[in-house]
Amino acid sequence: MSSSKISLSEHWVERSLKAVWHPCTQMKHHERFPLIALSHAKGSWLYDQDGKRYLDAVSSWWVNLFGHANPKINTALKNQLDQLEHAMLAGFTHPPVVELSERLCALTNYQLGHVFYASDGASAIEIALKMSFHYWRNLGKTDKKEFICLKNSYHGETLGALAVTDVAIFKDAYGPLIGQAHIVMSPDARDAKDGESAHDVATRALQDLEKTLQQHSGKIAAMIIEPLIQCATGMAMYDASYLAGARRVCDQYGVHLIADEIAVGCGRTGSFFAMEQANVWPDFLALSKGISGGYLPLSLVMTTDKIYQAFYDEDVTRGFLHSHSYTGNVLACTAALATLDIFRDDDIIEKNKELAQSIKKSFAWAGSHDQIEHLRQTGMILAFDVKASAAPKDFAKEFFKTALSKELLVRPIGRTVYIMPPYTLSQEELTSLSQGIQETLHHVCQS
Repeated sequence: MSSSKISLSEHWVERSLKAVWHPCTQMKHHERFPLIALSHAKGSWLYDQDGKRYLDAVSSWWVNLFGHANPKINTALKNQLDQLEHAMLAGFTHPPVVELSERLCALTNYQLGHVFYASDGASAIEIALKMSFHYWRNLGKTDKKEFICLKNSYHGETLGALAVTDVAIFKDAYGPLIGQAHIVMSPDARDAKDGESAHDVATRALQDLEKTLQQHSGKIAAMIIEPLIQCATGMAMYDASYLAGARRVCDQYGVHLIADEIAVGCGRTGSFFAMEQANVWPDFLALSKGISGGYLPLSLVMTTDKIYQAFYDEDVTRGFLHSHSYTGNVLACTAALATLDIFRDDDIIEKNKELAQSIKKSFAWAGSHDQIEHLRQTGMILAFDVKASAAPKDFAKEFFKTALSKELLVRPIGRTVYIMPPYTLSQEELTSLSQGIQETLHHVCQS
C-alpha cells in the first residue's frame, strides 16, 4: 500500500513497527493490537497524528502530574535552555541541582539530607541497593549482602532491581543472571480473611517479616518496599501501620529500610511522600517518574547523614563510585524545581484531597457492580478488580482497545482496572472518564 493511501497515523505506525523496539511489548502482538502515533498533547489529553484524542488517565505511565505542555514547566525549561543544558556532575555543580536537593531535603524535615541522582527508576533502585551493601562493607559487616522484598513486589527491570522483584513475567527469563531475595508476605488488604481488617493483614505480614529477620538479619543489608501501594502488580493497597512496623523491626535487627517511592511519591497517595502517612522515614528513599512533572528522565535517592558519613573518607574505595553521564541533568532538575513550585504555589496536596473525594464519588457505581470486587483508593489512585468469572480472555488488551475507541487511555494490569490521572483533571473530564470506563467494562465483559 502506498503512503498516499494511508492516514498520517498509519504512516508513522508502519515506520515505528519497522524501526522501534517498544518497551514491555511482544512486538508480534502489534499485528492485531493498536499502536498510537502521537502528534501533540495538552492538559489531560493526548492527540494522535489524525487528530483523535485520548484522555490520559494513567498519566503516561504515572509520570505526568500537572498536564501535558504545562505552561509553568515549559517556561522554566525555555529560560534554562539558553543558560546551561547539561554538564557533568563529577567535579562540577550548578544551581538547579543544589536548589532541588535542598528543597527535597526540607520536605523530609532534613531526615534525609543527602541526594544522589540518576536518570530512571530502576537506576535509583540499583543505587539504593548498592549504597546499603557498601555501607555495611565500609563498617566491616561484609556478610550483609542480601535483601528482603514483598511478595508480588516490583522495583524495576535492571539486574539488581529484578533481584528484588517478584513478578514472574519480568524475572523468570533472567533468573540465571540475578541474585535471589528473601520474599516475605505482602500486606495487601485484598488478602484479608473473613472478619479481618487491612490492619489485621498488615499485622500478619509484619509477623512474617520479623520471622525472616530473626533467622537471617546477620546477612541482610536492607528491606525494600513500595509504601502504601504495590503498583505494578495490580495496585495492591495496604495499611500504613505496616510501614511503621517495618521501620521498627528493621531498626531492631539492624537492617536498612528502602522506600521505593518512584510511583507513589510526589503526591500520589495524598501526601508528598507516602512514608509521611506512617510518621516514619526510611534509610533510603527513591524518587523518579513524577518528580520532573513527566518532562524529562530524572531519578534520585535520598539518604541520611549517618549513611553519608560512612562513605566520607580519604580512601577512594570507601566512596560511592556509582555514576551516570546525565546525573543531575540541568534541564531535568529545572523541570523538577518547577514541579515543586507548582506544589507549593497552588497548594496541590490540599487540592488533591478534594479531587480524590471527587474521584471516589464518580466511581461509587463500581462499589455495587456485580462484576467488580475490591474497589479501593489511596489518594489519587483508584483501582478495582474484575472478577475472574466476568473477565474474558485477554481482558487487559480488550479493555485497552475498547477504551481507546471511547477517547480514553486506560491500561489494566491483568484484571485490575485503575486510574492514576494528572492532578489537573477537571470535573467534566472525570465524569467522562468514569462513564467511559463503565461503558468499556460493559462492552468487554458482555462480548
